[in-house]
Amino acid sequence: MCIREHKLILKVCSTTVLYDCSSVLCPLSRRLQEEEQQLRTSSLPAIPNPFPELCSPASSPVLSPGSLPPGEPSTDSSTTCFHTIIIVKIFTEDGMGKVVEIPADMTARDLCQLLVYKSHCVDDNSWALVEHHPLLGLERCLEDHELVVQVQASMNSDGRFLFRKNYAKYEFFRNPLAFFPEHMVAWCQDTNRMIPPSQLLQNFLATSSCPEIQGYLYVKEVGRKSWKKVYVFLRRSGLYCSTKGTSKEPRHLQLLADIEDSNIFTVITGKKQHGAPTDYEFCIKPNKCRGELKELRMLCAEDEQGRTCWMTAFRLFKYGIVLYQNYKIPQQRKTLLSHFSAPVRSVSENSLVAMDFSGRIGRVIDNPVEAQSAAMEEGHAWRVRHDLSFLFIHIAQLWFHGRITREESHRIIHQQGQVDGLFLLRVSQSNPKAFVLTLCHHQKIKHFQILPCEEDGQVFFSLDDGATKFTDLIQLVEFYQLNRGVLPCKLRHPCTVVAL
Repeated sequence: MCIREHKLILKVCSTTVLYDCSSVLCPLSRRLQEEEQQLRTSSLPAIPNPFPELCSPASSPVLSPGSLPPGEPSTDSSTTCFHTIIIVKIFTEDGMGKVVEIPADMTARDLCQLLVYKSHCVDDNSWALVEHHPLLGLERCLEDHELVVQVQASMNSDGRFLFRKNYAKYEFFRNPLAFFPEHMVAWCQDTNRMIPPSQLLQNFLATSSCPEIQGYLYVKEVGRKSWKKVYVFLRRSGLYCSTKGTSKEPRHLQLLADIEDSNIFTVITGKKQHGAPTDYEFCIKPNKCRGELKELRMLCAEDEQGRTCWMTAFRLFKYGIVLYQNYKIPQQRKTLLSHFSAPVRSVSENSLVAMDFSGRIGRVIDNPVEAQSAAMEEGHAWRVRHDLSFLFIHIAQLWFHGRITREESHRIIHQQGQVDGLFLLRVSQSNPKAFVLTLCHHQKIKHFQILPCEEDGQVFFSLDDGATKFTDLIQLVEFYQLNRGVLPCKLRHPCTVVAL
């Protein structure tokens, strides 16, 4: 008898019988699966369809067992990859980590929403998940639609996720001309005219158009420590450099990096680790790269605006209309929720009256001068009751970062987006009794000293040599959030560091 490779041996009454597993078990298992599927389908109750107009056929108002797709075996959710629970560790700026269990199909936006909920943060759609590589000195913000599990699988052993603010993630949709200077956009140079903001974004988002970013960049030569300044073009097909001046002829173009299978990173240790000629270094890292420096394409711009332009254009070329959809989702969600929220009653200041409760019964103060005097006396009494504690109530504010250095404040501003109005407050290093307001305007970081001044035994804080005085730092910040004053712009976005 011909004996096949797989056999099942049964011993019955000392008689050995050989059975072929492939010819017996396979049909048997298939028949059992079919019977189980039929039993499961026939046992399903008739479920009323809440959307009959979406059902096929259109006239069927009930989801009957026969309407289920035939021949498709049911899969257990525990064995499906999209229902697998994955362990992810998230870190904050202070190095503290938190382990989170997430499904395999969770996006970066969903994970940020989860962390915002668990940390009791203000959800202003500016939180981001950052892919950080400390040994390489690289980091980038994940796009909202990216799957966290896929990104984690492509990271090397030292890679980690950071949870932080990034106000500039979609700022280019609100103010595109600030991100794309005329001299760097090829279409603007060819037509010799200014591009309307709406048309500029349409050119980047439409796959039929062929926008191009051009300019000089420092390129690190592969396998060497030297940098070379070349003329570079960024197109949908990739990043190219010209081997002959600024020539765009195909025979003079050399491919530096592909866009489709790569990601763009900010280099945070450029001068120290790579000997970069400026502080505005960035890098294109292939997805298959597992941490080899020779596989990274190191680039360096002349200034921060140039680096921002190159990196933003790379994201638009790579993801296109998906970025715009990511930008619109929070706005659409906010609009949808506004229809279900209860209307807020507005209280007019004219309906408020000053009251005097010093006597046995309260009375309305009709005289405006008396009302103002009563308010000043109440404020002074409150300060006396609380002694000097009012001087330290700013410590709990998100925008106050304590005793950090000037360089550290620059790093935080850089990490959280460098948009106009991004600010923080810190203790002055030169004057222990003073504070410093660090503010970003036009991608430049400026510092303003807040000095204490005393008047009639009371301590005030001022940003303009006593012309405008405030009782505490919270009042000062609230004023400059509404009024520009002596600052180049209003305070809009506080630099926030959260503890998970």
